[in-house]
Amino acid sequence: MDYNKQLKLQAFLDGELPEREARAVASEAGRDRESAALLEELRNTRGALAGFESEIRLPESREFFWSKIKRQVERLEAPASEPAPLPFFARVRRFLVPASAFALVFIAGVVLTRPTALVNRGAPADSETALAEAHAFTYRDFSAGTTLVWVSYPADDEIAPADRMGTVN
Repeated sequence: MDYNKQLKLQAFLDGELPEREARAVASEAGRDRESAALLEELRNTRGALAGFESEIRLPESREFFWSKIKRQVERLEAPASEPAPLPFFARVRRFLVPASAFALVFIAGVVLTRPTALVNRGAPADSETALAEAHAFTYRDFSAGTTLVWVSYPADDEIAPADRMGTVN
């Protein structure tokens, strides 16, 4: 049985068809077993459900009940309002937290990747001066593995004695 025929039987049972069309549907239901079975099933269902509707009572009027449902649906469909603007400190913090993390990583990278020559430069062990011999200066470069000794002779405060060559005193 097609869908339109089922709808006609339902409309006939509910009394929604004009008189002429209702007679045509009733005569067809008398001739067709499938239509008659569906019409009987619809009558039984209607009778079973009719008793349940009368027992349900709402605590408020029907209009008030449906207006509550309508308000709830409208509230859920309402567009969300704009979020409140962030306070100044929160906006600044959004910038400062990543910036400080980047600066920390940058400084750690610079400190940890310095060449050893720069680390040793200026350290007290790099140069030595013998106090007894003020005219000698020693410089050690540990990264290159070299040592430089600077000797200034005669010393600035000493005057070399005039020595005659070939004379014996």
